[in-house]
Amino acid sequence: MPYARIAITLPRDVLSTLDRRAKQLDQSRSRVIVAAIRAFLAAPAPALVREAVPAYGTDAFGAARSDQLARDLARTPAERLAAAERLARLARTANPRARARRPRQQIIGFDSYEDFYEWKKNNRG
Repeated sequence: MPYARIAITLPRDVLSTLDRRAKQLDQSRSRVIVAAIRAFLAAPAPALVREAVPAYGTDAFGAARSDQLARDLARTPAERLAAAERLARLARTANPRARARRPRQQIIGFDSYEDFYEWKKNNRG
């Protein structure tokens, strides 16, 4: 059987463990490596577990999302904004607990103290 000379790099701890095993078996390092490689190649290849991922839009949900996207893109920006506002109103009425929450915090910037004072005077109630 013809042999080929190759160079491989092994971590030091693996090499020392390999040398100890070869000494226990009373074999050369090369023979132990060849036996390990042959055992590895003889074993069946591990089965790769892959989930069947349908192409976008081929399942029922993907098709519905694609259809909705096509309908939304056919609208003008103003129509899309109006639809979003209608959905937001619907969501507020569908979830009554959402109204019971504290009002959201608001950050307002003013160019001067006088502007702030005017705003404060007008919004005291």
